[in-house]
Amino acid sequence: MSSTPPARKHRHAEIIRDLGARIVTSELAPGDRLPHESEMLATYGVSRPVLREALRVLGAKGLVHAKPKVGSVVRPRAEWHLLDPDVLGWMVGAELSTGLFEDLFAVRLIIEPAAAALAATAASGDELEAIESAFSKMSRARSRRDRLAPDLEFHVLIARATHNDLLAHLCQMLSKALGESIKVSSRRLDRDSLSLPRHRAILDALRARDPEAARVASLAQIEGARDDFLDVLGDR
Repeated sequence: MSSTPPARKHRHAEIIRDLGARIVTSELAPGDRLPHESEMLATYGVSRPVLREALRVLGAKGLVHAKPKVGSVVRPRAEWHLLDPDVLGWMVGAELSTGLFEDLFAVRLIIEPAAAALAATAASGDELEAIESAFSKMSRARSRRDRLAPDLEFHVLIARATHNDLLAHLCQMLSKALGESIKVSSRRLDRDSLSLPRHRAILDALRARDPEAARVASLAQIEGARDDFLDVLGDR
């Protein structure tokens, strides 16, 4: 029995994912020209409109641009839309032990303590209950996989509780990379005994409506998470 050809949208997504991953891993380096259109049509087995739409999506992500009489060319890394969830996801998959996560922790140290301090005064009662519920799910989780979703939820809910839409959106966009860093740091055998009290300290400060305590607790959590991450990778 012959298999049914993939739906057009799946082929479109496959092209984006394949070329995007090749770009962020430098298989296709900045300044490189993508394969000729006829070659890509043969490689992916799609129509010209499907291929061109995929290239437009990559262009919208800042990864490629079209040059007259040349074709699609990879843009410099500085022009990539690093907060695009797909771009960030491809980079995470390619750079587990490199500077991407160091950059992530540096950004978190700037953003999250300030967000926690703001949430301490801005959060509604319902929002505090939701944050506490996420913490409770973390505490009850039986496995690293089960703990990941409520851990991410805990941080995203704090950002939303600031009632600053831009800040909440920024934290949401960083959640992909944050999730990958949590997966790594959770390999540390004593991680729960270290991480849960740090999260509890943030929750307690929010409950107490104490901005400075929330800021300090958030700072301690991020620094601790960074230490856990580096310990697992053996970079220390």
